[in-house]
Order: sequence, then C-alpha cells, then structure tokens
Amino acid sequence: MTTTTTAALVPLLPFLGAVGGLLAGRRAPGLVRPLAVLPTAVAAVLAVVVAWRQGGGAPLEAAARLTPTGSVPVDLALHLDGFAVLVAVLVGAVATCVQVYSTAYLRDDLRYPSYAALVSLFTSAMLLVVYSGDLMVLLVGWEVMGICSYFLVGHYWETEAARAASLKAFLVTKAGDVPFLIGVFALAADAGTFRIDGIVTTAASGGLAHPTLDALLLLAGVAGKSAQFPLHTWLPDAMAGPTPVSALIHAATMVAAGVYLVARLLPVLAASTAAMVVLAVMAAVTMVGSGLAALAQDDVKRVLAYSTVGQLGYMTGALAVGDRGAAVFHLLSHGAFKALLFLAAGVVIHAAGTNSLAATARAGGLARRAPDAYWTMTVALLALAAIPPFSGFFSKEAVLGAAEHAARGQADGIPCAAGWLVLAAGLATAVLTAGYATRLWLMAFRGRGPEAADHGREPRAMTAVLWLLLVPTLGLGLAAWKLPDWFDGHSLAPAATTSLLGTGCALAGALVVLTAWRRVHARAARTPMGAVAADPEAAPAVSEEEAIATHEAAYGSVAGAQDPADPGRLLLGPLHRHAAAGFHLDAVVRALVVRPVLGAARLARFLDREVVEGYVRGAGTAPGLLGAAVRRAQTGNTQTYLGVLFAGSAVLAVAAVLVASGA
Repeated sequence: MTTTTTAALVPLLPFLGAVGGLLAGRRAPGLVRPLAVLPTAVAAVLAVVVAWRQGGGAPLEAAARLTPTGSVPVDLALHLDGFAVLVAVLVGAVATCVQVYSTAYLRDDLRYPSYAALVSLFTSAMLLVVYSGDLMVLLVGWEVMGICSYFLVGHYWETEAARAASLKAFLVTKAGDVPFLIGVFALAADAGTFRIDGIVTTAASGGLAHPTLDALLLLAGVAGKSAQFPLHTWLPDAMAGPTPVSALIHAATMVAAGVYLVARLLPVLAASTAAMVVLAVMAAVTMVGSGLAALAQDDVKRVLAYSTVGQLGYMTGALAVGDRGAAVFHLLSHGAFKALLFLAAGVVIHAAGTNSLAATARAGGLARRAPDAYWTMTVALLALAAIPPFSGFFSKEAVLGAAEHAARGQADGIPCAAGWLVLAAGLATAVLTAGYATRLWLMAFRGRGPEAADHGREPRAMTAVLWLLLVPTLGLGLAAWKLPDWFDGHSLAPAATTSLLGTGCALAGALVVLTAWRRVHARAARTPMGAVAADPEAAPAVSEEEAIATHEAAYGSVAGAQDPADPGRLLLGPLHRHAAAGFHLDAVVRALVVRPVLGAARLARFLDREVVEGYVRGAGTAPGLLGAAVRRAQTGNTQTYLGVLFAGSAVLAVAAVLVASGA
C-alpha cells in the first residue's frame, strides 16, 4: 500500500466509525464502543506509519479532479509534508485517548452513541483539514468541525449553559468563517487554483492582486476558529460540554485548525507587512489578556480554557514573526499537555464533586484520593509553565527565540516592531502562565480543611489515558533536536538568552503566587469562612452527576464570593472582578452587536407583521367589504330598484344642467 493510499484511509476510518456508530446505536448497542475506539485507534496507527514513511523529506502529493467548475477546478488532493504528518499523529493520538476516556466518563449516558459518532466525525474532519491540499476540500472539513462542535458543546442540552454555549460557539466561529470564505475565493481568483501549493507559489512570486485584503480576510476565520482576540469569547463558555470534548477541541482539533492553516498559507500573510503587524498585535493582546483572565477564574476548566487561548496566542505570535516551525512545534507540544490537563481535570472534578477551585481549596485530601490525576496534572502544569525539561519549555522557548530573532531585524520581511511586541508579550505571559498554573495546582491539591465527601475511585479507562499522555508531555521536547527535517529543516533548540529570560519569568510568576498563597492562608486563618464554606458534612446542593454535567459547585456556588483563600484575588486587586468577567468583552459584544441585531430583528418583525401583512390583509379585506356592500344593495324589491334608478337619473340630469350652464 502506497503512502498516499494509507494517508487516504486516515480520515476515512473515523468517518466510517461515525456512520457505523450511528447505525448501531439502537440496534446493536454493544458495538458502539468498539466502533468509537477501534477506527480512531487504527487511524492513529496509520498516521504514524505515514509520518514514518514521509520522514520529513519532500512533500508527497496526490490529486484527482473532483469536479470541473468551468473556471477554477476543485481537486481531491493530498499534501503530506512534515507539518501535516506530525499534526495528523497528534490528532489521531489525542482523539483515541478521548474516545477511550469517554467510554468510562459517559458510561451511563443514554446519548453516548451519538456523542461517540460526533467525536469520530469531528476527528475525521480535522484529519481532512490536515491532509488536504485543496482549499475547497479543506473548507469542507473546516465547516464540519463547526457543526460537530455545536452538537458536542451542547451535549448536556437540558442545561441553559450548554445550549447558550453551543449556540455562541457556532455563531462566533461562523462570524469569522464568512470573511474567510470570501478570502478563499479571492485567493483562488488571483492564483487560478484552489490548490494550496499553487496559491503559496503565487503569493511568493508577488502575484496576489490584494495581498493585505486577502490576508486580513483569512485572519478573520483564523481568529474565530483558533479563539484569538476579539473572537475568543466562545472558547471559555464551551466548557459547558463534557470534559473529553473540551480536551479534543482545545488540544487537537478546532482551535488547532486555524494555526495550522496559517502555517500552511504563511507566504500569503508574509506578502503583506500590515497583515503581519495585525497578527502580532492580535497575538500579543490575546496572550496577555487571557493570562490575566485565567488568574481570576474559579472554574478549573475555565482556567484551562483561557490557558488555551493564551497558548494559541504564542503560536500566532510565532507565525507573526515568520517562524511556522516554532508555531507547529508549540502546537504539538501544547496538544499533548493540554489534553492531559483537561482529562486530568475531569478526574479531579469527579473526585471532588465540584469544579470550583474555591471549594477544593477549602477541602483537603484530593491529592491522596486522586493520585493519578495529581501526579500527571503536576507534570502537565510544569509543561504549561515552560519549566525545563518538560516539553512546553522547548516549544515555548522556540517561539521566544523566533521573536528575538525578528526583533533584531534578522527575519526577512518581518518588522522589528512585530518581533519586539511578540517577545515582550511572550515574556509577560510566561509570568502569568506560571502564576495561574501554580494557583490552580495549589487550590486543587493543597487545600487546607476537612476532606470533602469521597465520590469513589475513577475508572481505569480514565486514569490509564493520563499516564499514556504523560509520555509525550515528558519527551516531546526531544523533537527540538531530533526532528529538524519536519520543521522546515532548521533546529528548534532553545537559545540561551530567551531560555534564561523565559525560565526566569516562569519561576518569578510561580514564586509570586506561592508567596500570595501563604499570605492569604495566614489571613484566612483569622477570617471566618462564612457562607462560602464547603462543608463536607452538609447535604450537597446538587448531585455528583449534576455537578459534572452542569458545572455547579456541589456544595453551593462560590464563584462570586469574596474568597480569602484565593491568591489571584490578592494579586489582581481591583482588576480581579474585570478579569474574572473576561474584561467584559461579552458585554461589549452584546451592546455593539447582539442588541442592534436583535433590535433590527424586532423592527423587521414589526414591519413584516404590521406593514407588509397589513397590505396583504387589506388586499383580502377590501374586496370582501365591497362584496358585502353590493350584496346589501341586492334586496330583490322592484320598487327599490326603480326608486334608485329614478334618483340616479335625476342626479345625472342636474349634473348635466350645471355643466351646461357653466360652459
């Protein structure tokens, strides 16, 4: 079997698994789990085979004419380069882990068959995006992911939060997809093809008629899919979905698609200096803003969600300084440790019966009751904070090194200002990242108080996946030295300057939060716990299942309470309230977009019902009234008819005399 044939099977197998799972859901429920896990696992193995055969060498191409359009044809094309094969391995591995984890996490869920089928379809769509060499075929996978995310985020549709989050995710990403689609057509019109290699060649040779406009249209789609400012607001709310879905969306699909696409089309953006500056500004604002927001969140999954937004900012920052190798390297590293973080968070939520950090900070013994989550999440948080020798250190330093390179004017076509902006924002975000990672670890596992109620041991399918994902979290940093051929042929080994700066910033951030933790606990020892105390002997406000499904604290809502045990509140001070609300960007969007759109919709409804329908009703009512008047005149009385005739004749005679006299 050739490499291209093997690659064609990689997205096909999860798709067939999705179809089979939907068909077997009612008739043969025992086949649902095998059809969810096995096709995805085989696809992951085949992706590894494709990566091994490709070997980081010259791209492998295969294409067949899908349809003649009369102008720009659409090809069913495969493009297998170092980036594509490595990202496909990431997608396959994480999707397999998510499917295995979900067999235990949703073991009692009646909607598991449809859930598993949607996850398989989601995986197939992302793999299609990764391997596709034609933008129109890529767009199919791009849109299918958006539809799947709508249903998966809204899996717990009984809750208002899940319904609102799924609709918000769909609408916000579609808001970016519309200009993205226009940009795709504009590129095809300039290049005469939808093939990505043809478009890249045209852009590199200066053949694009409007490079800045084309690049900005593409960036709108990327900002939506990859949750970059200002279209990032859907991602934290998407935490209303099941935890495995969060892991899949944040680690290997959906948000990674935008970064991967820009990496593939980087020459298009590089053709416009203005577009690169816009990308750098977008990345810098995203990194710093999400770091501050993460430091103020009480929900453990929302902390990780804002973390994802910030790490995506690192990736787009690397692209803004022209280094797509560093961007994809961080995408791979982040995919491994972020999948581990989310799946470990699911175990923590299951063990604690709540997703509130304020509640876990007031309860002890969680590290002992969930040792698998404790140890694996500790390593993943170290990787997130870019502490050596974990994978996040190498990939994040590759980004900072690329920014320093551009800041010194050593990157062709990249403004020095873009390099300095990304470097400064990256170092500031390193402080914030280590800070909120330390805060999460302390509040989740170092709570000081009586033990919360024991919710039982977690299934082996959930804990085994954590140890499996620990392997790339520990060892993926070796790719900086061992896999240069897959990353445009240059080494991603960390430079001394940025390594020292980045590690120093990370250690400083962790130390500041640790000091604040000790201070707030010394203060909390003198402060009554009051109404926000998580009393382990009290009856839970909601059941364990409801806490996991709806993300309500099992012992009452503490998200908005003045929690004296939160170091983030001490560090942020007056900024804490604004950071916890995402700096009120949702309120701004509601005021500038949602309310005007709703007002326009109400006006349109009024005009339709009262004006347009008024004419329609009038057109039907007027003949009816005229008919009724005529019907009243038809009395059947001959004397009445003759009287009317004589009266009419008299009126006509008088009128004739008046007209004649006037003439």
